[in-house]
Amino acid sequence: MGKSALQNDSLLKRARPDDLWFHVKGLPGAHVIVHRRGKEEIPQGVIEAAARLAAGFSKGKDESKVEVSYTQAKYVRKPKGAPPGLVVLTREETVTVAPNRQTE
Repeated sequence: MGKSALQNDSLLKRARPDDLWFHVKGLPGAHVIVHRRGKEEIPQGVIEAAARLAAGFSKGKDESKVEVSYTQAKYVRKPKGAPPGLVVLTREETVTVAPNRQTE
């Protein structure tokens, strides 16, 4: 998980193409990566836990529910010259979760 824009960029560079990438939709916050072996299916419970973590380390952390985007890392790109932390998604799914407020 990246806790700053620079950490988010570094995390994305280290992600493998089939890893899952998570970020709260439309708000600043942490990027979360779930590593996977090949194209193994990620259980829904893991997807929701990663989404809750991303929500808990975002500007939406105090909301009751937030929408989190997730996709394979190969569908996340950093535009040339973009500021740290800014990415563009070419495909995404979303899940709505309550933020994980245990962020210590």
